Amino acid sequence: MKALSPLLLLIEDDPQFRLLLATTLENQDYRVLALETGKEGLIAARSQQPDLLLLDLGLPDIDGQEIIRRLRKWSELPIIVVSARNRETDITQALDNGADDYLTKPFSNAELMSRIKALLRRVVKHPGGVQEVFQAGELKIELTKRRVFVSDQEVHLTPIEFRLLSELVRNAGFVVTHRQLLEKVWGASYVEHSHYLRIYMGQLRHKIESDPARPRYLLTEAGIGYRLYEEENV
Repeated sequence: MKALSPLLLLIEDDPQFRLLLATTLENQDYRVLALETGKEGLIAARSQQPDLLLLDLGLPDIDGQEIIRRLRKWSELPIIVVSARNRETDITQALDNGADDYLTKPFSNAELMSRIKALLRRVVKHPGGVQEVFQAGELKIELTKRRVFVSDQEVHLTPIEFRLLSELVRNAGFVVTHRQLLEKVWGASYVEHSHYLRIYMGQLRHKIESDPARPRYLLTEAGIGYRLYEEENV
């Protein structure tokens, strides 16, 4: 018996865009539940148990940021925001609230499918948590043993450097905001100390990257945070 394709929940109030996006997704063999309001979406997220949520922020009843916050109180449902809001503050807030990724309208179908596949792949690949060994090109990270190798040569990291790198590994391929990294690595009282990140990211790049000025693995998302490239992207 053929396994069911992933069920995608789409919450989008624009009827034309909702129909277009739902049709595009169905043509890629996804099952799609397309809804107009945040209230309907929250009910469906609990009752239908979708595999992934595509969420617009500008909904008629509940702002998308609030939907993310409510969902994250009880669910780890993967969330990709699809919104016309393109300010750094909107993107950062959505990611800090718990969204996994963010696409600004207009976007290409190829970009959307790439993001969906990457997020679904991450969920399937690590159903019980992050992998013990992360490999991308010449970079190898053994999380359990706390060891890092570049071109088979072990690289010594300080405890803070390793915690920072580990947090990026747990979200490999996806942007992690400055606030999220500061809170996870240094604690909630350090979320405004962004200079810590610049210093330690610079140190990490000098130890890991062959050309720290043009990083291959540790990438900057300007004004938002950092992203660790996965193996297939390197």
